[in-house]
Amino acid sequence: MYKKIIINVEDHETRVALVEEETIVELFIERKGSRDNTGNIYKGRVQRVLPGMQAAFVDIGLNQAAFIYVDDVVRNNYSDIEEYFTCNDYKENSEETVELKEKILPIKEEKENIEDIISEGQEILVQVSKSPIGTKGARITSNISLPGRFLVLMPTSSHIGISRRIEDETERQRLKDIVTELSSNTKMGYIVRTAAEGVNKEKIAYEMGFLKNLWCNIQKKYQTYGTPSTLHQELNLSLRAVRDLLIQEAEKLVIDSKADYESVLGFLETFNPSLKPSVELYDGKEPIFDAYNLEGDISRALKKKVWLKSGGYIVIEHTEALVAIDVNTGRYVGKHNLEETILKTNLEAVKEIAYQIRLRDIGGIIIIDFIDMEKKSNQEKVFSALNEAFTKDRSKTHILPISEMGLIQMTRKRTRKPLSRLMCDPCPYCEGEGYIISIKSICYAIYREILRYAVDMTGKKLTLRVNPEVAEFLHGEENRLIPGLEKAIEKQIIIYPDSRYHVEAFEITESSSV
Repeated sequence: MYKKIIINVEDHETRVALVEEETIVELFIERKGSRDNTGNIYKGRVQRVLPGMQAAFVDIGLNQAAFIYVDDVVRNNYSDIEEYFTCNDYKENSEETVELKEKILPIKEEKENIEDIISEGQEILVQVSKSPIGTKGARITSNISLPGRFLVLMPTSSHIGISRRIEDETERQRLKDIVTELSSNTKMGYIVRTAAEGVNKEKIAYEMGFLKNLWCNIQKKYQTYGTPSTLHQELNLSLRAVRDLLIQEAEKLVIDSKADYESVLGFLETFNPSLKPSVELYDGKEPIFDAYNLEGDISRALKKKVWLKSGGYIVIEHTEALVAIDVNTGRYVGKHNLEETILKTNLEAVKEIAYQIRLRDIGGIIIIDFIDMEKKSNQEKVFSALNEAFTKDRSKTHILPISEMGLIQMTRKRTRKPLSRLMCDPCPYCEGEGYIISIKSICYAIYREILRYAVDMTGKKLTLRVNPEVAEFLHGEENRLIPGLEKAIEKQIIIYPDSRYHVEAFEITESSSV
């Protein structure tokens, strides 16, 4: 399957789309001032220990306290620290070493209670495993992992694993032998990534050294930085797309920013020069997401109701605890009998549900209410089709068979906000019962629409009529958006606030004045 990455870079926002066979299947958004902190490593301080929940709140410098469960601490013990002291040139029995152990190595694997493992006021080295979502703070772990191109270093584990996507047993054994040999003098673990298939020992050894040095630098920062502080930040969105998508599975990357294009080439020069010809700079006048027909699917992914080609539809509802998906026949009446109509609608819904879950990045517990089927064989067809549809999903999923009530229960690993939470705000018109597009997203939509509109303009001025709240936002928090746009299109933009406009509505017209 041919895959490519489309990257749209603006001063205020970066968007990365993974496209399979001309259809967007995954979307990642990073906005100025709200960078995803999944994978970041922090020096934090325990604020509160909750024995009843077997968890603790930790201050890592974010707006909300992060939380860590007992399992995320117990599994990550620092009792074997020879590698740490090798990195930092400590002597095992020195007074400084003993004091250091008391600070960072309090974890005893045989103990199970959170209050026996960590205490209030204690400093702790942690990594964000899930970004903050809604009112929930970031979920953190002391089980650190550092991803590279071929390997993922796990400093707190001795396990060596091979990606399941490498299917050839001979190759799996070869890679395991190489990593086992190279890591024999350390107590650190590694996971061999798919990109390592066929790679020689020298390249793996080089990356192993790079990751080890990175871990040593993080440990040194832990000793010198205050609390709380950031010890290591993940790559920006564009470079993460190169590392995790281009190197791993995509054949081509197209980006519309010259500066980021050069940054990507520099990154590949270090890690994989052979992929540099796969990177293309987009210089068309039409916005890049329009050129690849992506905006329509993104807008559709924010709707609660999604229509199927047959005339049926699915409804996707987000609740506090789970996501419910309902399948309906809608306008589809079939041709022969009811059971056949229901089966066809359900099978069509399966493909759309898998697509929407992946594109919207829906995670956690998901309940799917398919239309009731009388035949057990038809139920098995739908269940098999759903499992097959999720084989392309990079996130871990677990699907249970259809229950007696006709429901399918499934879980999908969640690491960041779903698209609806990222691009939408609670609706002020319905007091939070539903969602509308956020004002920031509307401003960025206006930005893209003006770029399209300006291509066919002959005059030097255009008029933008918007809701007063949007106008205020453009003059306030996003006050650099319009001046930058005027410079880009070489035309003056006049903003008229109009209370008659819904907050999502706006109108762009060419001004008659010269």
